[in-house]
Amino acid sequence: MKEYQSLSHTRWDCKYHVVFIPKRSKSRIFWALWKCLGDIIHDLASCKESKIVGGYLISGHVQICISIPPKYAISNVEGYLKCKRAI
Repeated sequence: MKEYQSLSHTRWDCKYHVVFIPKRSKSRIFWALWKCLGDIIHDLASCKESKIVGGYLISGHVQICISIPPKYAISNVEGYLKCKRAI
């Protein structure tokens, strides 16, 4: 049986495939920092009680599979990841 996560009144297993393209993905700075980008995204996701299930960096864009609790909107978590990552 699949292991579901639970909140006080719900049991859930929600995973989303998110793709985003950084503004400066062609620059040398982006490629110099891409190795630490995974650690940064994992840390930011844990702040929103989310978990990165998988993901990878392809030339020019980032693809991640993320598990988000139902109490957070997908757009809020994605916006948080993109905004804080840019800082």
